[in-house]
Amino acid sequence: MQFLDQPPRFLFFTGKGGVGKTSIACASAVRLADAGRKVLLVSTDPASNVGQVFGVAIGNQVTPIEQVPGLQALEIDPQAAAQAYRDRLVGPVRGVLPDAVVKGIEEQLSGACTTEIAAFDEFTALLADDASTAGFDHIVFDTAPTGHTIRLLQLPGAWSGFLETGKGDASCLGPLAGLERHRSQYRAALDALSDPRRTRLVLVARAQGAALRELARTHDELAAAGLHNAFVVVNGLMAAADTAGDALAAAIHQREQAALQAMPQALRALPQDRLALKAIDLVGVAALRNLLDGASPDPAAPLPAGAQPPRAPHPLSALVDGIAADGAGLVMLMGKGGVGKTTMAAAIAVALARRGLDVHLSTSDPAAHLDETLLGALPQLRVSRIDPHAETERYRQHVLETKGAALDAQGRALLEEDLRSPCTEEIAVFQAFSRIIREAGTRFVVMDTAPTGHTLLLLDATGSYHREILRQTGDKGLRATTPLMRLQDPRHTKVLIVTLAETTPVLEAAALQAELRRAGIEPWAWVVNQSLAAAGTSAPLLQRRAAAEQPQIEQVRRLSAARLAVVAQQLAEPVGLQRLAALTEIDHGELPR
Repeated sequence: MQFLDQPPRFLFFTGKGGVGKTSIACASAVRLADAGRKVLLVSTDPASNVGQVFGVAIGNQVTPIEQVPGLQALEIDPQAAAQAYRDRLVGPVRGVLPDAVVKGIEEQLSGACTTEIAAFDEFTALLADDASTAGFDHIVFDTAPTGHTIRLLQLPGAWSGFLETGKGDASCLGPLAGLERHRSQYRAALDALSDPRRTRLVLVARAQGAALRELARTHDELAAAGLHNAFVVVNGLMAAADTAGDALAAAIHQREQAALQAMPQALRALPQDRLALKAIDLVGVAALRNLLDGASPDPAAPLPAGAQPPRAPHPLSALVDGIAADGAGLVMLMGKGGVGKTTMAAAIAVALARRGLDVHLSTSDPAAHLDETLLGALPQLRVSRIDPHAETERYRQHVLETKGAALDAQGRALLEEDLRSPCTEEIAVFQAFSRIIREAGTRFVVMDTAPTGHTLLLLDATGSYHREILRQTGDKGLRATTPLMRLQDPRHTKVLIVTLAETTPVLEAAALQAELRRAGIEPWAWVVNQSLAAAGTSAPLLQRRAAAEQPQIEQVRRLSAARLAVVAQQLAEPVGLQRLAALTEIDHGELPR
């Protein structure tokens, strides 16, 4: 493994969701610890599953992994970090200021901006070589899916620059109040990230065209932020020897080889490792040690006669029928990165549009590219993307033209300075999200959301806005309709949780469902995507994986109250209008190519 050759102190694993970066980060931490190093494994993903991989409850405190001497782990919990951050700021004034004032401060500190700042504060402390990390030889970061990771790694520079020029007096004065004293910590973090002797980026991908193109964009953005020491790991490759004359296995192998041949030049120039597809879920220390051993895939003898899993009888078309019956509404696809939310959202949108319904397909995923999935247009289908940069600029201009119009030169300069805060992006994205929610009253809006953790931060912003409206209006707020109220209304919103029939994605999807229910949002249905059990296969390696799906599908059936679709792994990559239409198993007639 080249990416583990003479590793520096900090190792960052990032990439598109679902490519296996958590497994590879965990396996790397185990290998370093087995070599006698003291290792801290840190997850910065708001929807971390490191604890699930090791079978240990980790959370927001450094926890030893008993099976691996020398290895400890930490999951940065954004909510716990935010609460601790609020307590530090509000504690000194509680009992000193009037209760109403304290309550107002707490509300100001309740949004997604505070959550991000608090998690960022913990993240930079780990890079600053303080006493809490002095005893570790290596700190291995398992990061959130790509879009959120880019933002996290760019934040030290953004906050440092913002603090150096002072802060304004509007959008996030409350959350920023605790940052000033940590200015040197952020500068130290930025220095560590940009020093190739101290930091290495490991860019993880599957051999899929979209994943590799996104990885190239990630590389370019991180290089622009000053992070240059990068390695590439292509994970989960199907070996030719394991296709065993099976059409599905052969198709997977051919698609992967074609994607590798078309790998962007920016990635070709980097050191590269390749890992074989395994027959089992990568859960537990033994499986993690096997992941990086460089051997061929696990032996996979044919299953006994009759053990081949049956094809799952849960077509996506049945869910589309239920959605179409309402005539309009918001359909939100949520789930772990890499489970195929974009594909499922596009397939549902295409199916609804082909029925003559007015459909707006949009995405809040910073790393999503719907055009690469659709490869075409339909008369009834409008496509958009919440672009954080474009929305932030629109919001800045609107504030300057309204609030800034009556200010003198000094006041306008202060306002412009405040609008350069990274908090501004959260506000702008939330406003764009709210506009799209309102639009669903007259047409179908199908929303492809960001990977789970980022989506929960967006919903947190929605909840914060809801609470602020009710606080400001009192009883009158009962007549107001906030975005959260629309999301909670099953007549207006249908949330579909997308997962894979594997242990970790199902566990994370179950946790997402619990989070949604705590916010008063009841998921409408579940979709199990890329199922080998539904596709059927004779390749021994894939048969083993298909057999392992059955208990996971049964678990989803219990969690979803039987409103479930199982979508088979496809012979051809499901891109383009024809292939997307085929996923709904309806005869659509001829579609534009």
